[in-house]
Amino acid sequence: MAECRARIGDSIVPLALESSQWFVLLIAAFIIGFSKSGVPGTGIVAVPMLAYVFGGRLSVGTAIPMLIFADLFAVRYYWKSTSWSDLRSLLPGVLGGFILGAIGLFVLVPHKGSKDPLNVAIGIIVLLMLVLSLLRGKLGDKLVPTSKVGVKVTGVLAGFTTMVSNAAGPIMQIYLVATEMAKNAMLGTTAVYFFCVNVAKIPFYLGLTVARPGDPMWTVSSVVTAFCTFPLILLGTWVGKAVQTRIPEQAFKLVVLVFAALGALKLMFL
Repeated sequence: MAECRARIGDSIVPLALESSQWFVLLIAAFIIGFSKSGVPGTGIVAVPMLAYVFGGRLSVGTAIPMLIFADLFAVRYYWKSTSWSDLRSLLPGVLGGFILGAIGLFVLVPHKGSKDPLNVAIGIIVLLMLVLSLLRGKLGDKLVPTSKVGVKVTGVLAGFTTMVSNAAGPIMQIYLVATEMAKNAMLGTTAVYFFCVNVAKIPFYLGLTVARPGDPMWTVSSVVTAFCTFPLILLGTWVGKAVQTRIPEQAFKLVVLVFAALGALKLMFL
């Protein structure tokens, strides 16, 4: 496998990847586009694929331009369906989670070849949220993600997880399904939320890269490589939009929850 790490001062050229790495990267790009406009949650499949190509920490930062590009199209498709009240409720907690996540990325650098303990913790949290959401009828409204406390906790967890591993998708999806909002409203709210948080992560990742130049969140070459995937991302958004119109409302929500659970298991064991 070609070595993907590069220094911050690299020339403005794509990374020298092997053909197998390019294949995996382009498939991951298509999945990212598909998840943004089609079925939220499927994007979790792209996380280990990007880690295979770039390595763990570098993949988190390099994914940002890919995600923002896909977010732009998702926002364009579903802007009018956004639930602004839900976004405003989550915002204070998200900001707190951002700060905690930045601290975690600076302090905790996983040993090479070992499982990132942060990912295991996130997986457990997602499964717990899923169980609480499914038990809503028995627990009442005090412990579920949509309660007053639940909204604040969801915001913090979503901000934290998106900062450390771009893995806030399952948490947001469980929360939005619990609100019982319509399919297009879920897609619109998710699109605007992730566009905002992904843009907001840029200065944090730049700061972390400057603070740890030997272990950067991204490099010039890795970002140029990400730009090369934009055509596949665009194709994925088109296919995703066409597919979601054919999925019934209740089936859509079930698929979203299933992918949230699979994402949690991936974070814990893969």
